[in-house]
Amino acid sequence: MAEPASPRGPLETLGLAGIGALALALERLDELGEELGERLGVDGGDVRGALADVLGSWQREAQRLGESTGDAASRLAREVGVASSERLEELELRVAQLEHRLKLLERAE
Repeated sequence: MAEPASPRGPLETLGLAGIGALALALERLDELGEELGERLGVDGGDVRGALADVLGSWQREAQRLGESTGDAASRLAREVGVASSERLEELELRVAQLEHRLKLLERAE
């Protein structure tokens, strides 16, 4: 059986993958900070702090990019006339309600 299509677009998926990679990098932050600190002759805690700041900045930028990409895709879809899944669900509910009312009217005749 085929898997259902992901509600995420390819750019959002890529952004989330980047965030996941950053999370893995944060796990190694202590180790990397100590090693760089030894090589540079600087306190490992200071290096870890600097690395955390840089990675945090990248993570925020990746999230911002994913959000703005999603917003742009939504605007484009609206301009082209593509209905959102929420709008389709609303319309399906309204059609079901109308069908139900029509059946009630047909029975009343």
